[in-house]
Amino acid sequence: MSDTPSTVIDLLRHGEPVGGRRYRGQRDDPLSAAGWERMRASVAGYRDWQAIVTSPLVRCAAFARELAERLDIPVHTDARLMEIGFGDWEGKTPEELLAADPGCLRRFKLDPVANRPAGAEPLAAFQERIADAWLELIERHRGRQVLLVGHAGVIRAVLAIVLEIPPVRVFRIAVPTPVSPGSAWTGRARRRCRR
Repeated sequence: MSDTPSTVIDLLRHGEPVGGRRYRGQRDDPLSAAGWERMRASVAGYRDWQAIVTSPLVRCAAFARELAERLDIPVHTDARLMEIGFGDWEGKTPEELLAADPGCLRRFKLDPVANRPAGAEPLAAFQERIADAWLELIERHRGRQVLLVGHAGVIRAVLAIVLEIPPVRVFRIAVPTPVSPGSAWTGRARRRCRR
């Protein structure tokens, strides 16, 4: 057993934005009232974090700033933690995409490298920027407990790094939005990193 203290990174996906479920990517939509409520409920009473790291997009950053102020801890915004850009899919609902092309979502989930939307950020470039941010986060906060407030794609990319999942399978990982306390999923995932 190492004497090095564990670095604990909790991952929290943002709540529901205004406008409901859509492929937002890098659109900067704010949280809905339900999104705020569920995010607040998902962290209620938890005070062990020593810092918060967040995406710059308002659906993550506004909550991260509010929570950091309430807990009196620092919050760091990292532009590299912005969601993957979905190109032509930005702002569209799954139903709109399926009406235009019934097999597009299935093809994308099976192979997001070969079936990315037109104009979308290449998956390799996205994973590289997330890897850079993740490794710096671990190094900067060594031995501490930190909350990362991010997006489904960011959380998938982090899990792919940690679990060595190939890029072609990353969108098969389900990352639900926060739900009320007492439910099976609290919106929190934990990774202990020893280096």
